[in-house]
Amino acid sequence: MPLLRDAHLADAFDHAARSYDTLVAANPGYHAHLRRSVRRLGLPPDGGQLRVLDLGCGTGASTAALAAVLPGADITAVDASAGMLRRAADRTWARPVRFVHTPVERLDEAGVSGPFDAVFAAYLLRNAADPDAVLATALRLLAPHGRLAVHEYALSGRAAHRAVWNAVCGGLVLPVASLLGDGPLYRHLWRSVRAFDTAGALGRRVARAGFERVRVLPLPGWQTGITHTVVARRPAGDPALGDARSDGSVTTGEEARR
Repeated sequence: MPLLRDAHLADAFDHAARSYDTLVAANPGYHAHLRRSVRRLGLPPDGGQLRVLDLGCGTGASTAALAAVLPGADITAVDASAGMLRRAADRTWARPVRFVHTPVERLDEAGVSGPFDAVFAAYLLRNAADPDAVLATALRLLAPHGRLAVHEYALSGRAAHRAVWNAVCGGLVLPVASLLGDGPLYRHLWRSVRAFDTAGALGRRVARAGFERVRVLPLPGWQTGITHTVVARRPAGDPALGDARSDGSVTTGEEARR
């Protein structure tokens, strides 16, 4: 079975929206990991006066992480799945969030414009038909020295971590999803992670897109070696004019202190 893309993937997410949060709740550390990735952006803790873009917000778990860590930020959250986005908009928000139904490729048409102080993309790049184009869009929308955090299932490359992923999907996720009628989406999830970049390759992809200070950081618990945060910064120069400076270096490991 080929991976789902574009409209087919959005339709699958629409169908799964009603049960998505239930499956997420069964994943230990899911929400805590998202908050950790937000903190790794290194932004002021209150987020006041900051504009933040949540790419691929789904049912709003990533948006909730942003709102919890950056309660004063002005958040715009976008997703290509109308069903997932309705779930996100129906949540109770302490501060208004702008929700926009659009694929990343059509942000301009949907009226989403920068500059943003940070872009957060959780579980998005792996599902994109053209992840490099998504990164180019994020770079374009960020202010100079704006921050990027990519929170993604990206395997370490070690056989043990790949085996854990296969065991969790085969023994738990796929059987439950099939009972709920969402087998195609979660089979896509399982296969897309196996086919996607390793964590190191994802970091190098971000560096090639023109970002600087790229770091690949692990997450704890059962997802060690399976889920990572890639954090980076937009250079001060204008990438459209060829002024961006990046040596393409990537740091892998625990968070370095600023």
